Amino acid sequence: MLQALLFDCDGVLAETECDGHRVAFNQAFANTGLDLEWTVERYGELLSTAGGKERLRRHFDDTTWPVEALDHDAFLRDLHGLKTTLFMDLIGATGMAPRPGLVTLMDEAIAAGITLAVCSTGTISAVQAVLVGVAGPVRAAHFTLFAGDMAAAKKPDPAVYLLALDSLGLDPARSVAIEDSAIGLNAARAAAIACIVTPSFYTAHEDFTGAARVVEDLEAIRLVDCVAALDGS
Repeated sequence: MLQALLFDCDGVLAETECDGHRVAFNQAFANTGLDLEWTVERYGELLSTAGGKERLRRHFDDTTWPVEALDHDAFLRDLHGLKTTLFMDLIGATGMAPRPGLVTLMDEAIAAGITLAVCSTGTISAVQAVLVGVAGPVRAAHFTLFAGDMAAAKKPDPAVYLLALDSLGLDPARSVAIEDSAIGLNAARAAAIACIVTPSFYTAHEDFTGAARVVEDLEAIRLVDCVAALDGS
């Protein structure tokens, strides 16, 4: 019955947001001479906007742009590119521990021949780095990656999930998404995919109405639970 498991990246594969992406953003700000540092609280506010470039745009729209209007897009592209490089360096230097239960579920799915993918709003290089970091290259080779810049719109729009369904020839009624946020849950539901939610550091307070299950971490989820999620049981 179960055809595919579609994982979000940040917050699902690892707790990357607070001590990963936020740190890399702050390093990018310092390296470009910007008098800016995102606190834990400020970054949490910005996470309601999906996508790194989109968070940067929102922040500068809320405050002050350091460049002229005609240069906004190029400025965001360059700053976010630097941030991505710094994030990957950070991942390589410190590593990221997989969320509890993640690797066990991956191994069970691989053994059962389940199609595996990561559907993220992040950049493809960062998603690849996180996946290989938490799962190792052998497990990672079983995954197809779908990232934010590959899709027409960011979550909560279902575009990245629709892209995965179409590209892999998947039946949404036989697929399960694993997300950590209401944004991701809403994207999966809009694509008619059942969704299991494992809240992360920044998302525990969010409303997960409509999730097939909400669990503290993936230690509580085995493949049989993913099958049950298809019919809401």
